[in-house]
Amino acid sequence: MKKMFTLLMAALLVCLMTATSFAATSQEKIDKERAEIDNLSVKALHNLYEKVPSAENVINNCYAYATLSNTGMKLGLFGDAHGRGLAVNNTTGEKVYMRMKELGLGIGLGIKEYDLIFVIGTEQAWKAFISGDIKFASSADASASDGQAGGAVEGASIAANGIWVYQMTKKGLSLDASIKGTKIYADKKLNKR
Repeated sequence: MKKMFTLLMAALLVCLMTATSFAATSQEKIDKERAEIDNLSVKALHNLYEKVPSAENVINNCYAYATLSNTGMKLGLFGDAHGRGLAVNNTTGEKVYMRMKELGLGIGLGIKEYDLIFVIGTEQAWKAFISGDIKFASSADASASDGQAGGAVEGASIAANGIWVYQMTKKGLSLDASIKGTKIYADKKLNKR
């Protein structure tokens, strides 16, 4: 009986140590992925500011912004894109890690890497963006009106009500950010605290 109890306690101890080890490893992976996304966000903003210097003032003074680094692939009739990024509320300081998934139809062939930088103008637009409730209807406008003060966000396309988007490719600013059929949502795993 004593031997059985000792073996049972040893097995329990091994299980507890293993679970703790997995939890630490899992948290390390989450921290590493957050750091990678933070770095991608800084690079995306830096590239945008180089191509559109006025965007720095827009980003610094908007309600919130988000950066998403994406990879898109088009083979024949079908296309797919996926990405990850960070949404930052300039007013509250809140940071939300995001994911993106896009499916599309149309003839094409190729792979492209690009960044989407969203300018979020209102609290309502922020809440809709981070909850994944935005339905994107892309526009080909090179300079999109803000719809309220009659101002414009130079180089950005209207993405949704209260949201504008810059699309940066390796070649620079794209005048048409194609984001139709795109789902952007908060990453549950990376936002656990």
